[in-house]
Amino acid sequence: MTGLASPAYEDRVRDTYQSAAVSPPTVSRLSLGGLSALPFLWAVLLSMACTSLLARLFHAEPSAVYRLFFVGTWGSVYGIGQVLFKTTPLLLTGLSVALAQRAGLFNVGGEGQLAAGAMAMALCGAHLPPGTPAWLAVPLCLLIGFVGGALLGGLAGLLRWLAGAHEVIVTILLNFIVRALLVGVGAALFVKESVHTAPIAEAAQLPRLSQALPMLQGSALNATLLLGGLVVVVYAVLMQRTHLGFALRTVGANPDAAAAAGLHVGRLRTLALALSGGLAGLGGANFVLGYKHYYEDGFSAGLGYLGIAVAVLGQGRSLGVVGAALLFGTLSQGGLAVNAQVPRELIDVLSALVILVVATANPEVRRLVSQLGLTAARPVADVRSATPIVTPTAAPEKEVA
Repeated sequence: MTGLASPAYEDRVRDTYQSAAVSPPTVSRLSLGGLSALPFLWAVLLSMACTSLLARLFHAEPSAVYRLFFVGTWGSVYGIGQVLFKTTPLLLTGLSVALAQRAGLFNVGGEGQLAAGAMAMALCGAHLPPGTPAWLAVPLCLLIGFVGGALLGGLAGLLRWLAGAHEVIVTILLNFIVRALLVGVGAALFVKESVHTAPIAEAAQLPRLSQALPMLQGSALNATLLLGGLVVVVYAVLMQRTHLGFALRTVGANPDAAAAAGLHVGRLRTLALALSGGLAGLGGANFVLGYKHYYEDGFSAGLGYLGIAVAVLGQGRSLGVVGAALLFGTLSQGGLAVNAQVPRELIDVLSALVILVVATANPEVRRLVSQLGLTAARPVADVRSATPIVTPTAAPEKEVA
């Protein structure tokens, strides 16, 4: 059997693990349905400690910095709107990395996929026929943006499947290629004497939430937040409730066991990276469709790379990604709020420290990094030609969002 997903293979995979008498994975006591809360606690405590220390270095009173930080983020309606605005693209890039991670892959190409999706949306929105209704224009632009990112992710998956090229190397190189194309060829598409494309049609523009909630007046928060929430739900259902989600998690847990159960590992990995790239491409909607209404050079400012930290801190779970995106969105907005007391670069240093500590303590990151150059080209046993020797690790558990 070579299908991507069917009910029969689930029993075969479970039987493979049970016959090996594999113990179920342990869960930390301090957890929420299998999502460990310890990384979040460490991240928050580290943020507070580093803020106090760095504030002292700039001869600022830590309490004053905390006060400005709180008022500029969760202490005012405008601050909340801006935090959620900055959180929205991190939700999508974080889920992008998380999806690939659950399939045992490491997508580092979110930056390029985000930019490609944004440019595709901008070109689609700017060239819509006059009179195109909003109910058609918005979904069409979103679909084109998804496809723009999915093509890059799918290319990385194909190169891993057919040539054994590791997805980390390929996605990094694709980031540089996309950047070069957007700066070079893409510049010809910019409005004269500017660094942005022509504005998209009004029908393709997502509304600001301040239109429904006047208290958010002045905030850039827009309907892309609702899209992000929908994607979170779809991601949770996909990974928990569908045969495809089980297949992806099986491939991530043990590709040999997946092959023994009849799954086509190469196709599933390619599909996972294509979906991952598509989610990153959707992140461009926050800027192109909901904020500036055009593509602007350099708009992403590392959001694709920050999505890696969001996925790692969120442990690949939907609820975890939401929490991590909110944390980094808060830090980003807080950097602007405390600029009167300390340089905003202080928050960039703080974010980097959080990422460093969380990443080095995450076993999934250590496992993926250890694979670089070692197992990318290792062929997976094909049950159609031989009986593989399966060495199960841990069966894909029934996860909680």
